[in-house]
Amino acid sequence: MVAKKTTIFSFISTLIFFGLIFSNPIVALNPNYYDYTCPSVESTVTNVVKKAMMNDPRVPAALLRMHFHDCFIRGCDGSVLLNSTGKNKAEKDGPPNISLHAFYVIDNAKKALEALCPKTVSCADILALAARDAVTLSGGPAWDVPKGRKDGRISKATETRQLPAPTFNISQLQQSFAQRGLSMDDLVALSGGHTLGFAHCSSFQNRIHNFNSKQSVDPTLQSSFAARLKSVCPAKNTVKNAGANLDSTPKTFDNRYYKLLLQGKSIFSSDQALVTMANTKTLVTKFASSQHEFEKAFVKSMIKMGNIHGGQEVRLDCRVVN
Repeated sequence: MVAKKTTIFSFISTLIFFGLIFSNPIVALNPNYYDYTCPSVESTVTNVVKKAMMNDPRVPAALLRMHFHDCFIRGCDGSVLLNSTGKNKAEKDGPPNISLHAFYVIDNAKKALEALCPKTVSCADILALAARDAVTLSGGPAWDVPKGRKDGRISKATETRQLPAPTFNISQLQQSFAQRGLSMDDLVALSGGHTLGFAHCSSFQNRIHNFNSKQSVDPTLQSSFAARLKSVCPAKNTVKNAGANLDSTPKTFDNRYYKLLLQGKSIFSSDQALVTMANTKTLVTKFASSQHEFEKAFVKSMIKMGNIHGGQEVRLDCRVVN
């Protein structure tokens, strides 16, 4: 009788165990996730990114920014890739995301992978891999991207208000990152992504026009740099795509961003915020003096950010739910 009870108990325990596994949509990510189901996933994505970069040098910055904006809303679930519908305005059409571009790169990688490994590779994983490739192909570090994300089914433009703004101060940045389980160290390291790309005037005009009641220009800006920004972004700017590169080597992933930040030549208020606290300024100084230390910290924080996930499916088309 005891043996029979033990057997029944074991059977029930086994059912509960497997029930817990299969009812939990969030599983640990793994760099080897597609080794058997789609072994060419990495080379396929890399080739698509390379081809896109040859035609448009802005692609790396676009992909890296897209990945950040995806991960900060509902986790890295590819929700930023979804198109708006008649009933719903999606993330990509929210104000902070209007300037996102290069979605076609993810579409092209998805199309290639569907031909090789149908219904296998998530759009969220493709975006994470493409962001890594954007960094590596721009002269930055390479790393093994943990994979196994699922794609989300919800994408709301209103939620893009949760994205950290270029006008944020240090306490606002700290709160935004902490809400996603990211530390101040992660904040400083991931801000280094601003080594790639371009900023439109609207994202930094607060620093060069009517800064406050007493000063027109942010006094933390180096004077000749501020004058240059004002010349390309006058108060009544009429040039649609006017703006400035985020650092002086906008196509190369290096530590120039941190060097310029210490010289008063940062673009955003959120960049300048990093030198307003002793602990973050120490990290800025460290990364400015060592490309290696920056790259090591950036990779660690990218993997940490990439672990924020929680989708439900593998989309067949990155722009629409199944």
